Amino acid sequence: MIFFKKKQAGFTLVEMLFYVALFSVVSLILIKAIITMVASFRETQITADINQANQIIERVSREIRQADSINTISTSSIKLDTTDSSGNAATIAFTLSGTNLELRENDVLIGNLNSTNLALNSLSFTQITTTQSEAVKFTMTVHSSRYGSTRTANFYDTLVLRGSY
Repeated sequence: MIFFKKKQAGFTLVEMLFYVALFSVVSLILIKAIITMVASFRETQITADINQANQIIERVSREIRQADSINTISTSSIKLDTTDSSGNAATIAFTLSGTNLELRENDVLIGNLNSTNLALNSLSFTQITTTQSEAVKFTMTVHSSRYGSTRTANFYDTLVLRGSY
């Protein structure tokens, strides 16, 4: 007569401990990868905020270069005399208002040049006048206010007005 052993279904204690340990290790690796991706995404957003300042510099530089003359200038604002596309006299003004750089055309507020995540810490316009031309030295310090970031960047440029030569 042949006797068959009844097979027991389930896991032994050693198998269960092995699977729990394996699951824990895989979970830790996955969580670490997700945390790294989130940190990289935040860093990318902060870098994009700082790079937005390049667009601000380009806009201000273009307007100063195309201006005929400086109407008024102070340490935190500049008003330029220029002509619009129709050939009519117009004014363009850049003013630091709190942490925002405001753009005004013909004394009408067009809007802020920076986003809500980019704060301007300082802004400076300095007029440079020579016997042959007129120029403006422009400096700006920006700060990304996203995720409590402490990243700041300094930008500067010196621009000659087209109407002065």
